Amino acid sequence: MAKNISIIGLGAGDLNQLSLGLYRKIKETSHLYLRTKDHPVVNDLVKEGLIFQSFDEIYEKHDQFEDVYEEIVNELCTQANDKDIVYAVPGHPLVAEKTVQLLLAKKDEYNVVVEGGQSFIDPLFAALEIDPIEGFQFVDALSFDNTHLQLNHHIIICQVYDQMIASDVKLSLMEQLPDDYEVYIVTAAGSEQQLIKRVPLYELDRGMELTNLTSVYVPPVKEESLLYHKFSTLRKVIATLRGPGGCPWDQKQTHKSLKKYLLEEAYELIEAIDNEDDDHMAEELGDVLLQIMLHSQIAEEEGMFSVSDVIQGVTEKMIRRHPHVFGDVSADSVDDVISNWNEIKKMEKVNIDEESLLDSVSKSLPGLSKAYKYQAKAATVGFDWKHVEPMWEKVYEELNEFKSELNSENVNQEKMLAEFGDILFAFVNIGRYYKIDPEEAVLATNQKFYRRFVYIEQEVKKQGKQMESLSLEELDSIWEESKKQGL
Repeated sequence: MAKNISIIGLGAGDLNQLSLGLYRKIKETSHLYLRTKDHPVVNDLVKEGLIFQSFDEIYEKHDQFEDVYEEIVNELCTQANDKDIVYAVPGHPLVAEKTVQLLLAKKDEYNVVVEGGQSFIDPLFAALEIDPIEGFQFVDALSFDNTHLQLNHHIIICQVYDQMIASDVKLSLMEQLPDDYEVYIVTAAGSEQQLIKRVPLYELDRGMELTNLTSVYVPPVKEESLLYHKFSTLRKVIATLRGPGGCPWDQKQTHKSLKKYLLEEAYELIEAIDNEDDDHMAEELGDVLLQIMLHSQIAEEEGMFSVSDVIQGVTEKMIRRHPHVFGDVSADSVDDVISNWNEIKKMEKVNIDEESLLDSVSKSLPGLSKAYKYQAKAATVGFDWKHVEPMWEKVYEELNEFKSELNSENVNQEKMLAEFGDILFAFVNIGRYYKIDPEEAVLATNQKFYRRFVYIEQEVKKQGKQMESLSLEELDSIWEESKKQGL
């Protein structure tokens, strides 16, 4: 039973580029199938009486290219069940031809043979006069991810065969390059119909006929400032600052010396978030990232780990702890997600020797945050009230104990401190019940106090007076005015 499928390439341009062997193969076959008849070689061969069947009409039936390719391959396999067939595609069969890859995957069932053809890549290099040894990237306009582009290499984007695809390519490139960055539109490279047009990026989808022989060439970026948004550039900058001839301040830093800056930048980021200041938030996120990069660079110099290890670790953790997204675990609610997360964390720590459940809470957290975390950890094993009423009773109990200490004959400062801490700890528990983070709450109150106190200072200044000259009642009256102002 015949199950032979020969695959040939029609080359990148006209009939003059087709080898004699492939020309004879096409002319002699009785069962020729073309992915598309829209090709200069086909136009020339039609004049010589070529008989074939094309699959152009399949493109009109589907919205997704994957469905098109699947139907083409199914039809070819059906035809090959009882006769030898030849399948011809533009260019070379192994360059940007999904149907060929799908056919090769069926080699257990069919005798699939790729018999060659000229790729458009070599004529394209020649037409553009570029040397690929300098580094180049070859991507498909239908599926490329612009975050993976190597902008310091030659980039060739193939299958830019209509205005809609050209528009998608343009918008993707404009996320990383200036609107007026010059690119090249290349059609039918190496043939008599070769056409090369240099255009600014924003004109990529305007004023030029695009065909299935059209590619876009993006020259390497030479201006370093255009690569400032790339992670690799940031990593290189940090290494330079820490390296020979770098910055004396950066070279002097250690993990310990940078601790205070990390805390400072984190709090400044929180302030930007609370102020809903997007520009400031972007800046502060950058400052936090800078701290991460500096710590990672120091660790890399010490042979401990690199920023790549940091990224790999957090990526693995996110995938591992989100089996409802990356695996087959079900999680229909936030509570389900948290429950899964905690169970996975427990499994990860099976071999870690901890004296207490609370040891997993960072020792460096601020006091209120640590209290919140301790209570939350204890709650996971049932050490928690299920209702808020006993929590309030605990607050009143601690308040009374604090007052009792204040009213005792011999006030003990340490006991007073401890009782006041108990009050705060009890209030944290109430906040946790209502899902209020104590650090966020006190931060918001601090900011509110700042705004209202500044208002008092400004109002007193307008009156030509000094703060110290006003009574508490007068100052409190201005405070009440600030509240009416919505501060």
